[in-house]
Amino acid sequence: MNAPPAPPSVLQTPGFAHYSLAWSPFHNNRIALASSANYGLVGNGRLHLVSLHPGPGGLPALSLDKFYDTQDGLYDVAWSEMHENQLVSASGDGSLRLWDITLNDLPIRAWQEHTREVFSVDWSNIQKDMFVSSSWDGTVKLWSPERPRSITTLQAHRACVYQALFSPHQPDTIATCSTDGTLRIFDLRSPSYVPSGPGADQSAFVAPVTAAALTVPASGTEVLTLDWNKYRPFLLASAGVDKAIKVWDCRMVKLGAEGARAGAVGGVCETQLLGHEYAVRKIQWSPHRPDVIASASYDMTCRVWSTTPSPAGSHLLYIHDPHTEFVVGCAWSLYNEGILASCGWDCKLNVFRV
Repeated sequence: MNAPPAPPSVLQTPGFAHYSLAWSPFHNNRIALASSANYGLVGNGRLHLVSLHPGPGGLPALSLDKFYDTQDGLYDVAWSEMHENQLVSASGDGSLRLWDITLNDLPIRAWQEHTREVFSVDWSNIQKDMFVSSSWDGTVKLWSPERPRSITTLQAHRACVYQALFSPHQPDTIATCSTDGTLRIFDLRSPSYVPSGPGADQSAFVAPVTAAALTVPASGTEVLTLDWNKYRPFLLASAGVDKAIKVWDCRMVKLGAEGARAGAVGGVCETQLLGHEYAVRKIQWSPHRPDVIASASYDMTCRVWSTTPSPAGSHLLYIHDPHTEFVVGCAWSLYNEGILASCGWDCKLNVFRV
């Protein structure tokens, strides 16, 4: 008979519901939390910095090192891939802020270009001086921490862009997902064709930088999250309001109805992982195994799946259900295989072993 799972290590931050978490790429004992008062609907935000220490049963003990207050709610956070003490936050007021955790109170740089909430931010682990943001204004912006303005703006979708992620295999490739039910892949190496005058014929310019290299019609409803597989370069997973996690092989493409200007349309759904009772808010592939993926859902659970079914035909490996509100964030430890963190609107960060 299997022993029951060990209870998670828990950190609670009263008054601030969590939206996202990120493990440091430099230290295996640091986590950053992006949080908001009043569930992000109105009020302040807070960036929490959490340390992990040796604890009983092989699970860490969690302690809050410091926090930074912001004027609006925080929806996402990403650690710098260049500087171990720096990270960037995404805010509901459309701003991005760069923080140095050795300093107190104020960010070291801020950007204000998005016209609506910034819902995701991702730091490239290949081009380590670049990060990308996505917003409810339909745009995706590419940034360098050393520049006062964005490098590139992609008119990625006509509706809210919930997430934008760099490929971990190709430095110039970004994937996005949106309210419009699609995944899109952008190649930043595509030339930007700009009309030479105000009356220039737009149809004469092929493949503008804002055109997706591939569009995947992933769902009939909103796609809230996506992630690249860390081992198979053309494999993406998506999930959202339809409660299903779908795994896509993006090598299977065809030209859109308008040819090259429309980009390619395609993607074959290899696997559907079913079981969540409400919308799936976050997914992340394991950094240690090519067939394992974690998910966080509004059904108050965090689940772990294998794309390789068991002899009984099940893909579900584990359910973590101590949360008492929406679970909106999950992330695998980069250094300790099998350690997963989850966070939610119950103001709790849980770290547990799968």
